[in-house]
Amino acid sequence: MGRRDRLVFERVVPRAARGAARVLTVSERTKRDLVERYGVPPERVTVTPNAVDPAFGPARHGAGNSLLHAPYALAVGAIQERKNQLAALAAAREAGLELVVVGPTKDERVATRLREGGARLEGYVATGRLAELYRGAACLVQASRHEGFGLPVIEAMACGTPVVAVPDPALVEVAADAAVIVDETELADGVRRALAEREALAAAGLERARVFSWEATAEATVGVYVEALGR
Repeated sequence: MGRRDRLVFERVVPRAARGAARVLTVSERTKRDLVERYGVPPERVTVTPNAVDPAFGPARHGAGNSLLHAPYALAVGAIQERKNQLAALAAAREAGLELVVVGPTKDERVATRLREGGARLEGYVATGRLAELYRGAACLVQASRHEGFGLPVIEAMACGTPVVAVPDPALVEVAADAAVIVDETELADGVRRALAEREALAAAGLERARVFSWEATAEATVGVYVEALGR
């Protein structure tokens, strides 16, 4: 993180969280962080998970799939060290795939190394284009060193795309048993497994993605407001 962001999370956010009537957060992992690092009482923290946009869904029957023409692995997230796209690149190359990276550049040094390694950087893309990239990918590789939720995991699953992820607590929480979870040093083997078990992983991912619903999250959020207001 840059100096400004560190100051925000070290001073501003803790003060706001401790003073809030209730705190909403996206995962049990982040709830633990709030309790352990900021001292927020656990009874004041409610998990309201993310969900996926309706645009993210499997390819329609008979629709073309770019995987047949140019196999690639996909990494989604801002380009920075924390997202660890360089590990995803190494794994994709070892498995014989191109890596496509979607997300804004926050660290030009990482972006340069990705380009030099042969990755294709798409930058920020519209939702429709992102859904197409998910559907065309051999797999999503999520190698983040720290996540609060990991939205690309369920976006990929909703598109019927296998997911390979490292055992970050938030990613494991979101993916459950519907993804290939491997250590960073074994990501290439994870990609190869995703290719070999594509059909089974796609089915498991679609089922897992259905667990997350914006309607349910909205209802839970309203419930927290009502409780906090004493109504």
